[in-house]
Amino acid sequence: MRRAILRAAATAASLLCGVAAAAAESRVALVIGQSAYRAVPALPNPVNDAKAIAALLGEAGFEVTEASDLGQTELRTKVGDFAATVVAKGPETVALVFYAGHGIQVDGENYLIPVDIDPKREADIPLQAVRLDDVLNTLGSVPSKSRIIMLDACRNNPFPSINKTTGQGLALVDTKSGAPGTLLSYSTSPGAEAEDGGGTNSPYTTALLKAGRENGLKIEDTLKRVRLAVHQATKGRQTPWESSSLVDDFQFFAASAAAPTDTPAPKPRTVEEWRAFLKGKPVDQANTLIVSDGSADAYEAFVGLYAEPPFAPEAKRWLDRHRRMKAWSRAVLVNTGSAYSAFLTEYPDSDLTVTARKLAERLRNRPDIAVVVPAALTVPVVAAAAPTCPCGPTAPLLQQKAEPKKSDVKKTKSRAERDDPPKRGGKASRTRVYVEEEDDVVVVRRPPIYGAPPGPVIQFGGGFRGGYGGPYRGGGQTGPSRGRY
Repeated sequence: MRRAILRAAATAASLLCGVAAAAAESRVALVIGQSAYRAVPALPNPVNDAKAIAALLGEAGFEVTEASDLGQTELRTKVGDFAATVVAKGPETVALVFYAGHGIQVDGENYLIPVDIDPKREADIPLQAVRLDDVLNTLGSVPSKSRIIMLDACRNNPFPSINKTTGQGLALVDTKSGAPGTLLSYSTSPGAEAEDGGGTNSPYTTALLKAGRENGLKIEDTLKRVRLAVHQATKGRQTPWESSSLVDDFQFFAASAAAPTDTPAPKPRTVEEWRAFLKGKPVDQANTLIVSDGSADAYEAFVGLYAEPPFAPEAKRWLDRHRRMKAWSRAVLVNTGSAYSAFLTEYPDSDLTVTARKLAERLRNRPDIAVVVPAALTVPVVAAAAPTCPCGPTAPLLQQKAEPKKSDVKKTKSRAERDDPPKRGGKASRTRVYVEEEDDVVVVRRPPIYGAPPGPVIQFGGGFRGGYGGPYRGGGQTGPSRGRY
């Protein structure tokens, strides 16, 4: 009897903490579980995962919209309606989306998979599925305090007609390259596959249900615990990953009155600092530390210090895959034939080889002069203490041809300043600058926009869509709008 009373009191206290945390801000969540796929075998756990996460978020003070087994139109409508809800709640709103189900990448583009699609070829995916960039930009187009997207969506590609040619898992998305305020969490690292789980819930959801209920944890610390728990539960087969540009602290449940609240976030360590920190520690302890941290610098330091299996080979595989997905992200961002050829030179034999060859061939005639990438989006390649992949030196990706000297170009004019229209037929692209005398084209790949840019809200499948004062401009990982199809 006494234990029952104590449990009830603890539950009530937890709920009160959640309500208190939500009192100063609006909290809304969209939770989706996709199990009943029609063209491929059903997934047992996503609907269970969605129900459990919806209950957790309800306890944490969220107004939850829960949906399951959505077709393409329904999925788009739910996202649009959710964006409208965020607008109605106001700019001090925390918007959270949890998605469990299939998710795949095609041509470096991530897609959430509705239950009613039946693709016969890769080109069907952009037509039948929902782009992750569309979801991110839809949420980013409306004023909100924070945007949290949690994807238990890296399960295997179930479509036999295309699963031999698409890359594994999801492509990397860097939220730091856009406007601040977004956290994106994957149930496993980019380029890897997640498990559905043998129990009632997936390994990722199981860990999130436990860590998420701990009072006073900032979400970054919650996800560190999730990462370590999933890694241990799957014996290293699955390691969650996230990218964050949050500027406001978020906790599912506030700390108790007696607990300290404002603990400063630890400063990220460099590779050298990680080596000094790990040196002399038992290998299992060092492995726990780097998995919890989840940074490439931590893994690089570990790989240089330890060689004992199973942890060292496991860490080496993670680091190799992370570098490959970074290189793939750069190639997709530049999106020229030579960029994909450079990726193939660096990684000639991977699950992305078929896609890279296809895109290199498709774009072989695209102008390839002075491809410009914003400095904030460039990713330096860090040399490891010892080689960790069978690749040569990194080929240059950002500058495909030497820029002309100033003396060779008399003047650069915008199209509005020119007396005559560009010689190249058709409407001028917003991503092209025409250079007088040379008539060359500088192609600029637009960075992903994951924030709240100005501009009207336009329609997104019956609801709201990210509005930028005109047609959708896409993220860094763009597809048909960039001339791939």
